[in-house]
Amino acid sequence: MFASALISDVIPSLRLTDNGQKALNWMEIFRISHLPVVDAHRYVGLINDKTIYDLNLADVLMDDCVDHLVQPHVHQNRHIYEVVSIISELKLSVLPVLDDDHQYIGVITANDLAHKFADLVAVKEPGGVLVLELNSIDYSLAEIARIVEGNDAKILSLYVSKAENSREITVTLKVNQMDLSAIVQTFVRYNYVIRSVFMDESMLKHMYDDRFELLMKYLNI
Repeated sequence: MFASALISDVIPSLRLTDNGQKALNWMEIFRISHLPVVDAHRYVGLINDKTIYDLNLADVLMDDCVDHLVQPHVHQNRHIYEVVSIISELKLSVLPVLDDDHQYIGVITANDLAHKFADLVAVKEPGGVLVLELNSIDYSLAEIARIVEGNDAKILSLYVSKAENSREITVTLKVNQMDLSAIVQTFVRYNYVIRSVFMDESMLKHMYDDRFELLMKYLNI
């Protein structure tokens, strides 16, 4: 998904003749903390509520606030991952989008982005979630997919995260089955560390009961 498909159709832009109070009013209405300033189709920069409050700019025109504007933006053909990265890194509530000629065409809101990203990672799809922990050098998407599909299931989404200064990674899987018992047992058989499992509690209890019974049978031998 590209940035152009994420543009909000409700967030307005400020003109150079608008003042800080108008910016604050619109920010309150749309529940955001940033607004773009645009001169015709030229992107001038982004103003935020903290700057307006800290510098007492409520009665000052945007034309006189140019030195206080920042210019984060993304071009319309950039991937959603880049949009997420910029918004997250800069802690923005909106991110301006420019066309290939560097002209302003709209903004992406952090709220809309969260909803779109949820669709991408299949948050709304029924299924269970499994979190694996492993050494980064041992990570093999092919093997993980083979284990899941070998249990007649499909991976709906997957993402990898890594703690700073660590060789360990966590792999989070969303699978199209609520009962992950067989999948978990297969991962354990392949010596994967299961950090956590999220599925129906009755199914999880059933899995633990089965493993407890196997342990008791082993101890009774």
